[in-house]
Amino acid sequence: MVYAGIDVHRKRSQVSLIDGDGKELLNRNVDNGSEAMLDILEDLEPGTPVAFEAAYGWGWLADLLEERELEAHLVHPSACKAIASARLKNDKVDARMLAHLLRTDLLPEAWIAPKEVRDLRVLLRHRASLVRVRTSLKNRIHAVLADEGLKVEGEKLWSDEGQQWLAGVSVRDMHRLVVDDCCGMLDALAIPIKRLETDIRKQAKTDPRVEALCVLPGVGLITAMTLVSEIGDINRFPTARKLCAWAGLTPSVRNSDNKVRHGHITKAGPASVRWVLTEASYHARRFPPFATTFEAMTKRRGKHIAGVAVCRKLLARSFHILKALEVAQAQ
Repeated sequence: MVYAGIDVHRKRSQVSLIDGDGKELLNRNVDNGSEAMLDILEDLEPGTPVAFEAAYGWGWLADLLEERELEAHLVHPSACKAIASARLKNDKVDARMLAHLLRTDLLPEAWIAPKEVRDLRVLLRHRASLVRVRTSLKNRIHAVLADEGLKVEGEKLWSDEGQQWLAGVSVRDMHRLVVDDCCGMLDALAIPIKRLETDIRKQAKTDPRVEALCVLPGVGLITAMTLVSEIGDINRFPTARKLCAWAGLTPSVRNSDNKVRHGHITKAGPASVRWVLTEASYHARRFPPFATTFEAMTKRRGKHIAGVAVCRKLLARSFHILKALEVAQAQ
């Protein structure tokens, strides 16, 4: 049996092959996607396990291994302490260590999402990045108006009436230049954002999980689609607590002897999940049973921690909804 470890980089990767006894057969640095790399993979028998870290742009390698019928193992970077804490650390050592950890079944693995799930993530993350740029531009316009002593509340400025007022308001020349540039970029951003939202809505119609999640207060189509794409297969989480821990919504714990210290939430996992849940929590905290949780926690720990508790409760409810839907579809 041969085990492969690949230390992936942007342009080149280090490939190490070892046999079942731990003897190294090959350790070579090759260009990504080159004939040299393809030749190494071609020589491996179908089903050969290959380990690689979740580094920058790892998707192409996962697809390549799937095409070659090789068994891909995605390594969780933060959990791979054997590499991070090694005294001697270089590409050869890292690739060899990945292969050895794979051979001894000590590899901390991450889930490899199917290609369609990764494509959906790209769609939603691209929209989220454009929305963040849009929000930044709006905040810039509000800052310019505040510098002129003008104030428009909330979203009123972005209504048709507000846009007419903004176009005609008297401000200094440099401020007018900033406002006009920001408005022009906002108009340009509206086109791809609208197109992306149309594509997201089309995909949401064919996914029963989205409709099921939208029954939760504060959870709309974008929030539901983000949860569906980031969670992927709900069966990889045995409990709701495991899902919340994956999303970084559980407190860190330091335990030594008889002392146990609980810290802030870990913020592990995708930030997009925490972001959409935070947005949903502002609406959900007005409805039972989330309102009861929010009020009780606010009195004890304050509004910020209470808001995190509502996010965690929303995600736990999402877990049970998705699990129930999975069971119903299996019957």
